[in-house]
Amino acid sequence: MKPSDIAPARPSSTVVLVRDNDDGPEVFLVRRHKASSYGGAYVFPGGVIDPPDKLITDRCVDISPDAANQRLRLGEEGACYYSAAIRELFEESGVLLADHAMSAAELEKNRIELNAGKIRWDELVVGNKLTLKCSELRYFSHWITPDVYPKRYTTRFFLTAMPEDQYACHDNCELTGEVWISPAAALGAAADGELPLHFPTIKTIEQLAGLDSMSQILDWAADCERAGVEAIHPVMPSGTARGEPGVWRTPRELL
Repeated sequence: MKPSDIAPARPSSTVVLVRDNDDGPEVFLVRRHKASSYGGAYVFPGGVIDPPDKLITDRCVDISPDAANQRLRLGEEGACYYSAAIRELFEESGVLLADHAMSAAELEKNRIELNAGKIRWDELVVGNKLTLKCSELRYFSHWITPDVYPKRYTTRFFLTAMPEDQYACHDNCELTGEVWISPAAALGAAADGELPLHFPTIKTIEQLAGLDSMSQILDWAADCERAGVEAIHPVMPSGTARGEPGVWRTPRELL
């Protein structure tokens, strides 16, 4: 495959939302609408960086632009990934990682208007004097879509704890369902064909499956962040069909 044939990878962010249950930690998954990308699959909330994300990096007051760039190993615009992560989590789950004075009803109203395109993210943040809680996000993984795919993403994975005073639910638009589920149960349901998951989601959940509490998961993600995150760029052997199960070679980091 010639380099000129490879589609550019769009910068994006994904957020793994975690909480403790009586039986151990759970992760939050949302189901993509069948007409959307990854239709019918359960995914972590996330999406591409939008232009408004670049306009409000000054609202990321607890992480400097230089610190964000260093953490993500970028020359510039590292803070945009944090803004996109917080925005996408809010759009797709209703959970807002920000200091604010809005009521639950005001939060939901702003979420609906944001998803409907009636208000931009930068307008919502500035208009409500939000301070984004970027330090609540622990950066732990970086996936790049294989070169053979027509739509490609360079996705930074963040992990955060579910705020105790908020409630997570899907947007009933791009998403048609949600589930809080333990890593072990998610992997079992995926193996049985009951929970459609894509490769990066499966590998991420596998990394969490041996951890016994939300605290352990948060500590693990913080350790990943401190150690430095290497990009995972799966490849497909020549002669295999795109999307064919089991064709990706697993990177050594995940073996």
